Amino acid sequence: MRQDIIDLYDAYTHERLDRRIFMDRLAAMAGGTAAAAALLPVLQANYAKAAIVPPDDGRVRTEPITFQGAAGEVQAYLVRPADAQGPLPGVIVIHENRGLNPHIEDVARRVALEGFVALAPDFLSPKGGTPADEDQARELIGQLDQQQTIQNALAAVDFLKGNDATTGKVGVVGFCWGGGLANQIAVNSAEVDAVVPFYGRQPASGDVPKIRAPLLLHYAGLDERINAGIPDYEHALKDAGVNYTIYMYEGVNHAFHNDTSEARYDPAAAQLAWSRTIDFFKQHLSDQS
Repeated sequence: MRQDIIDLYDAYTHERLDRRIFMDRLAAMAGGTAAAAALLPVLQANYAKAAIVPPDDGRVRTEPITFQGAAGEVQAYLVRPADAQGPLPGVIVIHENRGLNPHIEDVARRVALEGFVALAPDFLSPKGGTPADEDQARELIGQLDQQQTIQNALAAVDFLKGNDATTGKVGVVGFCWGGGLANQIAVNSAEVDAVVPFYGRQPASGDVPKIRAPLLLHYAGLDERINAGIPDYEHALKDAGVNYTIYMYEGVNHAFHNDTSEARYDPAAAQLAWSRTIDFFKQHLSDQS
């Protein structure tokens, strides 16, 4: 897939580029409307692939739940290992700007199989929950009240921390839009114990000294939009003495971890980043940490 086409799709999914304009530009790049239509399924997420751990996998117990947020109930997906013999550390899984979809639910199940209680909140709950239409979900994400969303995220931390199924240790992993929200949790929560943003928008430098949790930061080498904020963020992290580790995965695109996106998914980078993430959580969420 040509990089300029991937960059156009990134602009469409993150910068509110009108769909008609996007399709016109895609057709111009691809050589016609038929070619553009053929490319679209490769660019878009294919949730039929979102079953590395199937929903009915007997190794996990899943349930839809709600918890009290800033201004009402927040819907969520809770997963734990079926053979859990006692409390386990908790991990919050934060979705991309498409909302809580089958892919993120699958990621939550993967987290659970590593020995954690996973909670995947639907941050579109104030808008009625995540719709099936991706374009509508992205539009609704843009309408969310930022401060209310942060408060809902902090409520998720508190809910999981106080859940009888957990040890009280809670980590956060977020992807894309969720990576930015993970950074905001790090800034705003004294209760979170480890935070892993995947290619997430960085917080304001002035807020960085508030961070207490250790950070594991994953970035994609070709992600110019998000990477532009790295130098200021890293400078602020160093000045504030925050415990952080940063990895840059060269030659891969934003959303390289999302295996439902054929054009941007990179198996090697995704597997490496995931193994580092799980190791990081096991290090910082254990009873000895």
